[in-house]
Amino acid sequence: MITSSVSAGAPWTITHTLIRVRSMICGTGTSRLTRSATSLSCWAARALDAVNSYAKSGQPFLISLHFNAPHWPWEAPGDEAESKRVAGTSLRDFDGGTQKTYQRMIEAMDAQIGRVLEALDANGLTENTIVIFTSDNGGERFADTWPFTGKKTELLEGGLRIPMVIAWPARIAPGRTSDQVAISMDWLPTLLAAAGAESDPDYPPDGMNLLPALIGNTATVDRKLFWRYKANWQRAARIGDYKFLKILDNTFLFNVVEDPLERGNLKERHKDVYDRIVAEWQAWNASMLPEVAESFTESYTGTQLGDHYGAQKPSGAPDPAVPLPAAAQLR
Repeated sequence: MITSSVSAGAPWTITHTLIRVRSMICGTGTSRLTRSATSLSCWAARALDAVNSYAKSGQPFLISLHFNAPHWPWEAPGDEAESKRVAGTSLRDFDGGTQKTYQRMIEAMDAQIGRVLEALDANGLTENTIVIFTSDNGGERFADTWPFTGKKTELLEGGLRIPMVIAWPARIAPGRTSDQVAISMDWLPTLLAAAGAESDPDYPPDGMNLLPALIGNTATVDRKLFWRYKANWQRAARIGDYKFLKILDNTFLFNVVEDPLERGNLKERHKDVYDRIVAEWQAWNASMLPEVAESFTESYTGTQLGDHYGAQKPSGAPDPAVPLPAAAQLR
């Protein structure tokens, strides 16, 4: 969750102050913080301290608050026995967790978010504070991603789609939804615009300003979004309603508006659309740094998840089907 408060005394001015609450140490000595309420409440308490402090000073602020739930290890409040069981391991347990535990973890996170929102309200900051709730990737293995398929580490829609919820009572009407295609990198230009600032023209952001879509009733803007993920040589591009997808040597074209489950492969039926989007992905990829074998990647395997039968541990090698950019070939 990111909150940024804009000072009422200045026209949309945000200072450089950034507090990363997750990086603050919670607990002392050799005590191990479990996810079962302690770490979540600790990070929320640090955020409350920041809100109260800046409210007293009258200074604008930005808080980047990253709760570690729901996420492995799968522990909810009260799961002390499970915490002890996985202690001393990598914590990324594949022999624990249930959807009920996942639900309880979400409820615990939600309660701590509520504490932060109550602090904003108690300090009279709610009206003119931007609050954003979002995530860094698609659902983990216990998540319900319907009507999408795929999970975290996959470029299927279930691995790409994330919640994006924003509140700014002073400027954004509550209860609205938007069909505007958006991506996480849009938050930078959006928050800069909210602050009345602009990015350095020498370093333009990759995202777009979402304020027109959030504040008004502007028409949606077609986007061109590109992804690559080294594990299983995944590639994807979303242009308009269509999405190109490659997993290993299998390629697809989906209309993800009409077919969010990604079941109807249109690459032969609409070959002109498929060829055009693939060409645009290739042009984008040529502008990126090349994939290298040394870079980290991961994905679920058939030994970890039953519905991934046949899936092997990724080799880490770059996709041999994608030619390296010319600059890389000269090395």
